[in-house]
Amino acid sequence: MSSNRYRLVADAAEIAQVAESLRDAEAIGLDTETTGLDPHTKRLRLLQVATADEAFIFDCFELGPEALRPILDLLERPRPVKIAHNAKFDAKFLMRHCGIRLGAAFDTYLASQLISAGDDSDRHGLEPVVRRFLGVELDKTAQTSDWSQALSERQLEYAARDAAVLLPLRERMLARLEELELTRVAQLEFDCILPVACMELAGVYLDVERWRALIGRIRIEHDAVAEELQLVLGAGVPQMNLFGAPETINLESPAQIREALGHLGIEVEDTRESTLQRLARRHPVIERLLLHRGLSRSLSTYGENVLGYINPATGRIHADFRQIGTPTGRLTASSPSLQQIPHTVEYRSCFRAPAGRKLIVADYSQIEMRILADIAGDEALLAAFESGADIHRTTASQMFGIPLGQITKRQRESAKGLNYGLVYGMGADGLARRLECSLIEAQRLIDRYFAAYPGIAHWLNEAADTAVRERQSRTIAGRLWKFKSDPNDRSELAALKRVGKNAPIQGSASDIFKRAMALLDAALFGKDARIINSIHDELIVECDEAIAEEALELMRTAMTQGVKDFLHRVPVIVDVAIADEWAKK
Repeated sequence: MSSNRYRLVADAAEIAQVAESLRDAEAIGLDTETTGLDPHTKRLRLLQVATADEAFIFDCFELGPEALRPILDLLERPRPVKIAHNAKFDAKFLMRHCGIRLGAAFDTYLASQLISAGDDSDRHGLEPVVRRFLGVELDKTAQTSDWSQALSERQLEYAARDAAVLLPLRERMLARLEELELTRVAQLEFDCILPVACMELAGVYLDVERWRALIGRIRIEHDAVAEELQLVLGAGVPQMNLFGAPETINLESPAQIREALGHLGIEVEDTRESTLQRLARRHPVIERLLLHRGLSRSLSTYGENVLGYINPATGRIHADFRQIGTPTGRLTASSPSLQQIPHTVEYRSCFRAPAGRKLIVADYSQIEMRILADIAGDEALLAAFESGADIHRTTASQMFGIPLGQITKRQRESAKGLNYGLVYGMGADGLARRLECSLIEAQRLIDRYFAAYPGIAHWLNEAADTAVRERQSRTIAGRLWKFKSDPNDRSELAALKRVGKNAPIQGSASDIFKRAMALLDAALFGKDARIINSIHDELIVECDEAIAEEALELMRTAMTQGVKDFLHRVPVIVDVAIADEWAKK
């Protein structure tokens, strides 16, 4: 963009004039320039909006929120649509520094991910996206320049161009979204931008003293297990050191572990987790070895380093959530990965509500199984859910032809393994490993399962065939995942069938969850309550303790409606509770 196509807006009268001129626009480009990535410790420098003809730049160092009010009011409204690339970033800075909630947005970053449909060779930064859709090369060198000092003409031109390019980019993307029948899921994602931005901005509170005490206990246990393993594994190694004691074994070395196990008469092909788990029940030393590995992972992944993520300005952890973290649309988190925090009371109890506040912890009960029952239309499984009985005992009763009261623990476990395993495309091999039974017995169980639920068998076969035939799958909302595989490679073909069965289910769960997040965020607006964490099918809200019961009901209602917008026959159960820490009690 040439320099004569942008205007640096400097006074209140001009701001009001610009806002009025944009009021009837269908869409405008939106971008911001900041002094860093953290909205809590860095500043908003520029705000840029653009039409097809002209870009307007507002210097937020010179113009405060009150002076910018006309343009900020415009950004909060549902029209015009605000086109932004990674709108979550802009929304956080606008919320933190200007006190506004960004209105309806079209995010070219999310649109690019949806259109790529799982193709991990595509890149989704603004530069590659503009090149891919518009055939234009963007110069992004000014992006990392110093935005805290006096601004150069080059910086202003860069800022204006990044806002202006978004309008033609949206036009191309809209056409492609419509062509791929992705407009519904795109709107679902766009509606979730603000909830995710609010969640990141809110952050979670971690009890540092509890966390350090937990790390200390884990370290003591880790060292004790390591010492025990040295004695047990070293006893089988013939080499001694100069003092007549066994040589120290590197517990992180697969070769040394395999050799030491061999000396104890335990032959293993490799020391991978899956291999060792199959032997753990028969060999206590392997069970202890797996425990040591788990403790080592805990210390390296969830040790002192987690405390480094506590923001000095807020005293809270503000993880980075990737809204489309997988091709199935699941949110993923990093810095740190809150979704990977071990699901134990010891860990989760460290994440607490500050004084005077409560946590509302809610998740869906067996959501993926319910999705499968609904989209497959299997009458027996739908009836099982409708009954409200233990679904795994009900399934076992159907499979084995035995009354509910006579189901054994092993029969229930077999049914549970099938209920969850088949959702992930598991075959007889996987079930045999899971239940530690023979391949013949595993296949017999699967045959009984499908005899009890013929609609499930039909749908899973159809989903696998569709994935092979069309090389793609879709969710209820239309989310698309295109597959790349060699049809002549038997292992790739088997993997494709498994993914073809699971992708529509897991992806539909993502669609439901994001709809629920948007509904919940809207319901909590104006109240002292905010979403602070999201883990697949679980949401955590922090609120003032005085409104905990109200927040709980709002949460149950929003999450229930999120399901009803997509599923029509299966009953919905939302498990929700008020707690002082990240655990339902």
